[in-house]
Amino acid sequence: MPLVNFSNLDFYGIKESIKDYLRANSNFTDYDFEGSNLSTIVDALAYNTYITSYNANMVTNEVFIDSATLRENVVSLARNIGYVPRSRKASCANVTFSVDVSNTTAVAVTLKAGAVLTSRSTGVNKNVNYIFSIPNDITVPVDANGRANFVNIKVYEGTYITQTYTVDTANPNQKFILPNSGIDTDLLSVIVKDTKESSVSRKFELYNSLFDVTASTRSYFIQEIGQERYQLLFGDGIFGVKLENLNYIEASYITCAGSAANNISSFTFIGNLASNNGTPISSGVSIVTTEVMSRGGKAIESVESVKKYAPQIYASQNRAVTAADYEALIPQVYPEAESVSAFGGEDLSPPQFGKVFVSIKPYNGVYLSSAIKQNLQFAIKKYSVAGIRPEIIDLKYLYVEANVDAYYNTNLAPSPSFVQNIITKNIATYADSSEINQFGARFKYSQFGQIIDQSNDSITSNITNIDIRRDMVAKLNEFAEYEMCYGNRFYVKNHGHSAVFSGNLLGYNIRSTGFTVSGISGTVYLGDKPDMSLEKGKLFLFKLNSPSEPFIVKQNIGTIDYLKGEIRLNPINIISTVVNRDSPLIEISAQPYSNDVIGLQDLYLQLDVNNTTVDVIADNISSGNDISGTNYIVSSSYGSNRLVRGVPITTTDVEITSQNVTSPNRVTAGSQPSRARTVTTSNRSSVSRSTSTPSGGSPSGGGSSYSSGY
Repeated sequence: MPLVNFSNLDFYGIKESIKDYLRANSNFTDYDFEGSNLSTIVDALAYNTYITSYNANMVTNEVFIDSATLRENVVSLARNIGYVPRSRKASCANVTFSVDVSNTTAVAVTLKAGAVLTSRSTGVNKNVNYIFSIPNDITVPVDANGRANFVNIKVYEGTYITQTYTVDTANPNQKFILPNSGIDTDLLSVIVKDTKESSVSRKFELYNSLFDVTASTRSYFIQEIGQERYQLLFGDGIFGVKLENLNYIEASYITCAGSAANNISSFTFIGNLASNNGTPISSGVSIVTTEVMSRGGKAIESVESVKKYAPQIYASQNRAVTAADYEALIPQVYPEAESVSAFGGEDLSPPQFGKVFVSIKPYNGVYLSSAIKQNLQFAIKKYSVAGIRPEIIDLKYLYVEANVDAYYNTNLAPSPSFVQNIITKNIATYADSSEINQFGARFKYSQFGQIIDQSNDSITSNITNIDIRRDMVAKLNEFAEYEMCYGNRFYVKNHGHSAVFSGNLLGYNIRSTGFTVSGISGTVYLGDKPDMSLEKGKLFLFKLNSPSEPFIVKQNIGTIDYLKGEIRLNPINIISTVVNRDSPLIEISAQPYSNDVIGLQDLYLQLDVNNTTVDVIADNISSGNDISGTNYIVSSSYGSNRLVRGVPITTTDVEITSQNVTSPNRVTAGSQPSRARTVTTSNRSSVSRSTSTPSGGSPSGGGSSYSSGY
């Protein structure tokens, strides 16, 4: 009898294979398997074969990192090649408060490590209590007014825990396991004493490799075990200091909830205070002021991420040769890196040979400080190939703005605001996702439209226009050249080379916020004129007699490359800008040639929810109110005809400068052609979420005195 191939994992397929095998035997040629007791035996054989085949298949899959599905197996395989997955990240907030100790003799006040604040989230998990802690004591002096001011201190969401161990060299299988899950390993502190009673302690540092570890290095390593827990590993006397019998280990850490505690801004003080002489302080604490709401909380590194980066780390072998090596190594050197982009100078135009450019988006904040960039450059230099100079550059934000016209069936929704709120909530969720908030990300237009259509059963369709924007930082009161690279081709809608064509307002291909320049009075804006090839064009300055009536005041102030998505300004002396967010900014937007927008090289892609609008329109055809479609409201698929961004400032308006305007609201007043729709069936609002820009920089990227490349 021939052997049967049991490659089919389907129970019924296996059963039929067994029957076919038995029928090949002359004793069972005409046997009725279904009508006899032998059917039960066949079922048992098929079931056993099915289970065995499934288990064998799973075992085979789980021994390879690219096919493994269980986290403990993926982590174990990654451990074999020296990769430790990123732990959960605690959400961090900056707060300020003061303590009145004027009725005491204290000259300094110490905020003890541990729980400091409590709060309730105002987001999705609004009924969940969160504790915010600090991992180390903070001591501040008492000022002349008898107040101890804790200014802009960092607090981390989670519970502060200290775990202790006593080394027993007689037990060769002793393990130092942190029993709690959800640990932020970046906040882990390990101290070792000679004995439990010893007053002298030695701080050990976390190392990710043996690269710099010697016999005298006070180092420890961690590895993830099951259920998001970690094990501490110490040296053997050759690589790292070896612990001795009765050594006392104190491991302090914070267990957190990850991203669930982001966007919290209201806190209540619950911390422990003590004066310089050790006396507890229980009163005199002021109201807690939130400087920066909680942000940066992240879940533990996903299985997909581990499967992606572990082989890259192994392939690099602690050497930075290719751009991928830099992208893999930098998160190991700088754990605060949320996203990394690296590219060679030879890819730039003009090329810069011998350089590797690295752009980093940190978890907390927008930009890296000069000190961090300098330290990182020094740290990664030892991995670099001789003759190649790594350079840490500031990331540049490429903002995507969506203008949504959503049609809905009035019979299936209680109100337009109901539909609008659901859409805006889903857009905000998508804007926070990892799909777009990273280097090399792609805004997927079809997926975005699907998110809108599936927001509610009442939504019948949507017309969505996409704009891309860069924010140029202006150097005030000095001549400077500017280059803005968008990494995406521009759509040239204005073929008539004029804002007004055949009596209809077209708008220019780019739009900017207002600013003032030397030698020209009043507020000016950027406009463009394509050449006949529609591939390149010239830039000019114009003013407004009215929101729909521009007039050019200066020609040829720069060039625009529609194919490359590049804007270059000749030397220009900018005096002030209408927009000022920590820095004087000129917002410049354009319509992309493709609605699928990519973040090229060092462009960090973000969906700007604050400048995304949602317009809800009653679909009278689907609602049955206008079957013929006579009064159907048509939405344009070609974007806005506005001439400028923000509130148009005309020659008759009071001039606005950066000294009296901080951030204009995006409106459509004046320059938007009227549309035949009623107020009762249409609501327009901006998709809003709570965001904050850390002090010291704005998410602008670009606009420096002549920057090259992307």
